[in-house]
Formats: sequence, C-alpha cells, structure tokens
Amino acid sequence: MEITSLSQLDLNKTYTYSDYLNWKLKERVELIKGKIFKMSPAPSAEHQRIATKMTGLFWSHFEGSTYQVFAAPFDVRLDVASKGKNFTVVQPDLTIVCDPEKIDTKGCKGSPDLVIEILSPGNTQKEMKDKFEVYEEAGIKEYWLVEPNDKAVFVFVLNDQGTYLGLRPKTVDETISSSIFPELTIDLKRVF
Repeated sequence: MEITSLSQLDLNKTYTYSDYLNWKLKERVELIKGKIFKMSPAPSAEHQRIATKMTGLFWSHFEGSTYQVFAAPFDVRLDVASKGKNFTVVQPDLTIVCDPEKIDTKGCKGSPDLVIEILSPGNTQKEMKDKFEVYEEAGIKEYWLVEPNDKAVFVFVLNDQGTYLGLRPKTVDETISSSIFPELTIDLKRVF
C-alpha cells in the first residue's frame, strides 16, 4: 500500500530510512531515533530571511573549497543508536560538510561538521532537546541554534568526551566565529 498521508502511519512505531524513502507524503517529516516528527508548516518570512542570509555568508566563505553548504530541505542521515540501520533522518536549516565522500544523491550520509537550526514557534523543543541529543550522539562537531526573537545565536561545541559545551550566546551587536572554522567570522547585524 502506498503511504501518502501521516494518518496511514502508526506514530508510536519505530521506522527506518528505508521506510522513509518509500513514503510519498505531502507533509515534510524527520525521523529521530526512528520516531516521526512532523515538520512545521512553511517557516515565517523572518526565519527564511535569516536562513538565506546565513546560507549566503557560509557559501561565500567556503566557495572554491571542498567544503559544501546545503540549505533545507536536505536529508542528513545519522547513525544514532541504530545497530547498523539508519533510524534518524533530519533536515537542518543549514548543513556544512567537510568530507565530500559523505555526500550522495540523497543527501548526507553520516555526521556533517556543523549544523544550524533556526527556532520557530512549534519547533523549539525538537531543536533544543531532541535534535540536540541526536546531534551530540552522532558526533556533529558544532551545533548553532538561532533565536530570531532575541536576535541571538547559541553555539554548542563537541568536546573530547563527546558532550556539547555551550559557549556564551552571541547577540546582534557582536560577531560570531566557528570553533572548527576559526577564520569564519560573521557580523550578526548582517544576519538579523
């Protein structure tokens, strides 16, 4: 039976990437540890403005290098507590991948180096808890959370023990740098 609606799926069941690929859903979803998370409806204009500015700044910085920048929707398949099968498929707002071998026709297989999520009403818990946990467990080196209402960016950097450490938040009147790309500096006035 062809799956075209979330109502056809048992939201308490655990699904794999193979299942995800077979669905023909109208709604966008992510799988986090095999559980379905419905994505918010079309993001706000402010969300899209910030996403576009950040994508442009990262793309300009990495242009000509082997590093690749992808904006959502872009599938990132993470092996998180999956015992050899992929149960997590997410679509970060912005994904930076240093290893070109991780890119295939379906997206990124494995952990990108940096992901950026922009908070919107309705996705805050998913971004701040559920995705934080899988990004940390998957070993993504750096995770940025952008808070449009407060015009702030929260940066989490993976330490040697595989745990995220939160850095001091950066606000609109400051510049922000990446710990893994120290030559990258962004004036947040250009973002907000």
